Amino acid sequence: MKVKLDKILDHTAIQHKTRRIAYQIYESNANEEEIILAGIADNGYKFAERLQSTLTEIASFKTVLCKVTMNKENPLGTVKTSLTEEAYANKSIVLIDDVLNSGTTLIYGVQHFLNVPLKRFKTAVLVNRNHKKYPVKADFKGISLSTSLNESVKVTFRKGNDMAILE
Repeated sequence: MKVKLDKILDHTAIQHKTRRIAYQIYESNANEEEIILAGIADNGYKFAERLQSTLTEIASFKTVLCKVTMNKENPLGTVKTSLTEEAYANKSIVLIDDVLNSGTTLIYGVQHFLNVPLKRFKTAVLVNRNHKKYPVKADFKGISLSTSLNESVKVTFRKGNDMAILE
């Protein structure tokens, strides 16, 4: 059986959406000296790197990348970050992933960061699928897409050939 692939976003569209999200992050953090971009491994971190690149061009504040790793199949108690809690305490954090499916990954990521006092906490995703089973939302999103549960969205980040497809 052949799987039909529909391109949702091509490289140019992803660049535009990344730039728009970066401006939104900048606007909501304009008075900060430093913000933390916490990307969920693997694609969320790659998306965070792209956002950091744009923010470096446009923003006056410093951006620090943080890699968030977890077992996405069973995230409870498995969330780890490349930064210590002291490094992000009392800072503005943006938790970033490529696709928001059910919200499981984001909600456990949010829970991890709430162990310390924060100045501000926001979330960003490239694609929001609208199939949430948890009360979590993307504050910044590239595209909202209503899909069936048996479809999946795959984002590929390759230099000069980023794309998001619906399978």
